[in-house]
Amino acid sequence: MLNEGIAESAIAVTGNTVIDALIDVSSRPFEIAGSPLEAIPFDSKRIVLVTAHRRESFGEPFEQMLLAMRDIVDMHGDVEIVYPVHPNPNVREAAARILSGTERIHLLEPLRYEQLLFLMDHSTLLLTDSGGIQEEGPSLRKPVLVMREVTERAEGIEADVARLVGTDRKRIVDTVHTLLTDSKEYDAMASGINPYGDGKASKRIADILLESLHA
Repeated sequence: MLNEGIAESAIAVTGNTVIDALIDVSSRPFEIAGSPLEAIPFDSKRIVLVTAHRRESFGEPFEQMLLAMRDIVDMHGDVEIVYPVHPNPNVREAAARILSGTERIHLLEPLRYEQLLFLMDHSTLLLTDSGGIQEEGPSLRKPVLVMREVTERAEGIEADVARLVGTDRKRIVDTVHTLLTDSKEYDAMASGINPYGDGKASKRIADILLESLHA
């Protein structure tokens, strides 16, 4: 904004209101019984949440991501992968072909927001190419591994609450393995501060607007 000629005095850094929504929704009571998550063994297994659907990865890169998921459960007997599958036919066909019937991989229909937040909060780590989860995961103290070569959300990478792993099968598996076996590496990411906000952005915005109205 400064490069575009906006005066510094006219800029207010408030944080992202998506974090406000996350904190509000995740604080509400949630009943797992009767939900799509009812069969997930949260108490006995480590959960890895996967979201993957970007068009830029369709084809071989996307298949490598899915094969990495199979490798992860083969390597770690105490891990269950939960993958709410996007309705795009390209995603569904590949996910069904490569992952259906694989022990300890759960392919779910898309989840409602409160269900997704519950799943995120009870996961060990997040493996994603989604934009929103890159912002939300750090607020829940979950390491985020981004299955892309680049991300528009560079702040998370710089804060080391998220890491780029691309679509390479081995790189994804190796990075997940490190976080599942090295507590120092895991804790370093999980304890990082979310650069996208602290849940008070809406109040800051309202205060700024009220102040400008009364100026």
